[in-house]
Amino acid sequence: MNETINVLELFAGVGGFRIGLEESNPNKYITKWSNQWEPSRKSQDAFEVYDYQFPDSINLNIDVEEIPDEDFAKMDADMIVGGFPCQDYSVARSTKGELGIQGKKGVLFWQIIRATEIIKPKYLLLENVDRLLKSPTSQRGRDFAIMLAAFNQLGYSVEWRVINAAEYGRAQRRRRVFIYVYRNDLPWAQYLDEKYEQVEQKNLFGDEAVLPNRYEDYIFAEGLFARQFPVKEIPVKGRHAFGRLSDDVVEVSDNYSEGKMWNTGVMRHGVYYTYDTAPIEETPITLGEILQDESEIDERYYLTEEQIEKFEYLRGPKKIKRTAGNGHSYVYSEGGMSPYDDLDLPGRTMLTSEGSVNRSTHLLYINNRYRFITPIEAERMQDFPDDWTKYKKTANDEIVEVTDRMRLFFMGNALVTGIVKRIGDELQKIDDSK
Repeated sequence: MNETINVLELFAGVGGFRIGLEESNPNKYITKWSNQWEPSRKSQDAFEVYDYQFPDSINLNIDVEEIPDEDFAKMDADMIVGGFPCQDYSVARSTKGELGIQGKKGVLFWQIIRATEIIKPKYLLLENVDRLLKSPTSQRGRDFAIMLAAFNQLGYSVEWRVINAAEYGRAQRRRRVFIYVYRNDLPWAQYLDEKYEQVEQKNLFGDEAVLPNRYEDYIFAEGLFARQFPVKEIPVKGRHAFGRLSDDVVEVSDNYSEGKMWNTGVMRHGVYYTYDTAPIEETPITLGEILQDESEIDERYYLTEEQIEKFEYLRGPKKIKRTAGNGHSYVYSEGGMSPYDDLDLPGRTMLTSEGSVNRSTHLLYINNRYRFITPIEAERMQDFPDDWTKYKKTANDEIVEVTDRMRLFFMGNALVTGIVKRIGDELQKIDDSK
């Protein structure tokens, strides 16, 4: 009989990882614990939605830093999942404001390491913005190298892939890096050790020709991501890199200089291989295919004349004279974009500002009228069930409706659950194969 995988979902949001894994196999993936905490808000709306949808698990609403070690020790989790906070790496932030792994939110990665060290799960499945691989701008690739080194210290290997959901058949052009971590004493890791026998460091780093023989089959054909999200066999422009990480995480932090990691890679026993790969694309779901029938659309989603004029300005080309903090004047230029979103294409990346009068907001033009997307359409862009975020359970156990603004905010923070489902499909094969 195949074993279940007990799951701890950290930074749970409204349950994207859990939805995807249960869509893969609800009898295989059993989420027993979750934690969701938003320090910047008095109301804990995301937690309350999660608690409403999943009353059968132990759902914690506490700063993850305040979860005692002994509480983690009581969790027999086989896997930890989470889209750990990405504010410090987000493409929505300017490079001047970038904080990286040392930032207030970025520090929370170390809570994942703390939980891993205590629980010792078989697997972790993590998600973040793809900018993580080249952060910070002053020391490209350092932040991710620190993470690889930290997992290596604990006896884990790491596989990663930047996945654009639309390139693999989903309804949104959303690029995120997915990180699969597995313990080195598992049958899967031992199989890899046998197949890809370790090469002595002097040979590995003394001869570039050795590289194609080291984990190339794994990266392009045999790895978890390669099997579910196939890529072309030749790296983009021949880009690849490999190196050995110091066993000292602080040394990696201080001295890493190899540059950014490419969008696909693997790290085993402190040695990493990374390639710039191109997807073998699948036909995406278009924006038009996920829209509700116009007869279902409430009038509040349609734009006023004033809003239409603002969008014409925001989405049009412009040159704006600005003054920097040091008094230097310069002209900020911004190219124009389509006056409204193309219904024959998948949606653009949703942000937490979705639904506001903002250049990044999806703008639809249907039957000679402009409108915003609805919360249900936003849920469909992330592969969530319709009305998943409509209700929440408050601290007083009262069931109330969630505002449209918060529902769109949730989806801007969420992940495409269809991608998680496919990862779950492949991980089940690995776990069951022994």
